[in-house]
Amino acid sequence: MKSPVSDLAPSDGEEGSDRTPLLQRAPRAETGDLPNPGIKPASPASPELAAPVCCSARYNLAFLSFFGFFVLYSLRVNLSVALVDMVDSNTTAKDNRTSYECAEHSAPIKVLRNQTGKKYQWDAETQGWILGSFFYGYIITQIPGGYVASRSGGKLLLGFGVLGTAVFTLFTPLAADFGFGALVALRALEGLGEGVTFPAMHAMWSSWAPPLERSKLLSISYAGAQLGTVVSLPLSGVICYYMNWTYVFYFFGLVGIIWFILWICLVSDTPETHKTITPYEKEYILSSLKNQEAQVRSLLRELDATLPQLKIPSAATKTWYSQLSSQKSVPWIPMLKSLPLWAIVVAHFSYNWTFYTLLTLLPTYMKEVLRFNIQENGFLSAVPYLGCWLCMILSGQAADNLRARWNFSTLWVRRVFSLIGMIGPAIFLVAAGFIGCDYSLAVAFLTISTTLGGFCSSGFSINHLDIAPSYAGILLGITNTFATIPGMIGPIIARSLTPENTIGEWQTVFCIAAAINVFGAIFFTLFAKGEVQNWAISDHRGHRN
Repeated sequence: MKSPVSDLAPSDGEEGSDRTPLLQRAPRAETGDLPNPGIKPASPASPELAAPVCCSARYNLAFLSFFGFFVLYSLRVNLSVALVDMVDSNTTAKDNRTSYECAEHSAPIKVLRNQTGKKYQWDAETQGWILGSFFYGYIITQIPGGYVASRSGGKLLLGFGVLGTAVFTLFTPLAADFGFGALVALRALEGLGEGVTFPAMHAMWSSWAPPLERSKLLSISYAGAQLGTVVSLPLSGVICYYMNWTYVFYFFGLVGIIWFILWICLVSDTPETHKTITPYEKEYILSSLKNQEAQVRSLLRELDATLPQLKIPSAATKTWYSQLSSQKSVPWIPMLKSLPLWAIVVAHFSYNWTFYTLLTLLPTYMKEVLRFNIQENGFLSAVPYLGCWLCMILSGQAADNLRARWNFSTLWVRRVFSLIGMIGPAIFLVAAGFIGCDYSLAVAFLTISTTLGGFCSSGFSINHLDIAPSYAGILLGITNTFATIPGMIGPIIARSLTPENTIGEWQTVFCIAAAINVFGAIFFTLFAKGEVQNWAISDHRGHRN
């Protein structure tokens, strides 16, 4: 049976044989190339021999983590809706900046609503601090979370990160009663808890995801974040409307605690420690992950045998050999000097600029510019994220099929999916700003823009596992630290550019976001890699990390 992975052969330094994340080829001797050893490393299990998907431990982990990120994003965005009901409308009347360029096209639905929730005298600036305070905690724990997960596993770190966020959410009404400062502090603490979750999950997948199933498993796992946004935006509005805003936090907080109990009982850090995994699936996962290590070791043995035969031995090759076979700690300096890592940083930052701008301000655009009523706003603001969720799931399947069955290189897949997931949204975002008051087209273009962003889940978003599986959690902590900055400053800049909420002002906002997206896509395309980097080989822990 033909393996889906090509033999380890010399490449042009760009893509090479990176159908699975392979090590970059060894440096050549200073005079004369190394003899071609004819290495035929073991290939990962082909799709036909893969362990069954149904009821498998790895897909159970994917679906449970899916609901974990569903809960996380529900806990993150519910305040955006609840805050509207928490604030006394008389306080914000003077800040009403509705644009009348577009006609109001629908009449409000007359439904008796509950108005028992307590109101607070918070102006627009205060509300901005409350909404932004989450990211000031979120940015702090990204890198520490990745480091701890790479050392001790991600199960408990992710579990307690979600639990902490859920518990703090339950105390939101109490903190609001204590005042603005207490609520800001509480939201920052929630951010601290959520900050460790993505790096912890990446660290877990480095032990659970076979190379040719990475796109599928990770896209399922992280798609929960999009669905959490889809559900929590309208559901929070419904809860506020028919009950009161306090129940938004009680409901999602309790859901988070229930998820934590399931996570602790059903999940293990590695296949070796999982209680109910079948021996066949365990062997399939472990043998697939060890393929990279086997390739590296085979190459090192050949180098060890051939170096003495060279007329002028290569000192660079010997040094490379020594570093690969003896590395014992996190290679911080080579890691931070790695251009492929910075390619992911730039792409992640650029993508999140648009994502966070729309996440926080799309309801404002719908209300103040397109003038949708409150009942329509919550549902229409959620529609784009439903499309993104579906795209993430489908693109993960497509990416792995392209690599496994059609023999496309990992680098090619990551580049193409990132280009589609960043340039596509940029085009439709600009188009949405220039179609004026055509409500149907505006919603359609914004939906397509956000939907196409789902391709990035199989692009730069999981490239950490391609270039350094042993340090995937740490790398995600680094890139997500930079990618959190747009959440802190993007909406502030956008609001400063839209003092009157005119269509022209929002065109500027959309064009800036689109330009940043295009730059990130081009930078990633030029400097990304699809194979394990030299500095990322860690002999002492095998593929445990």
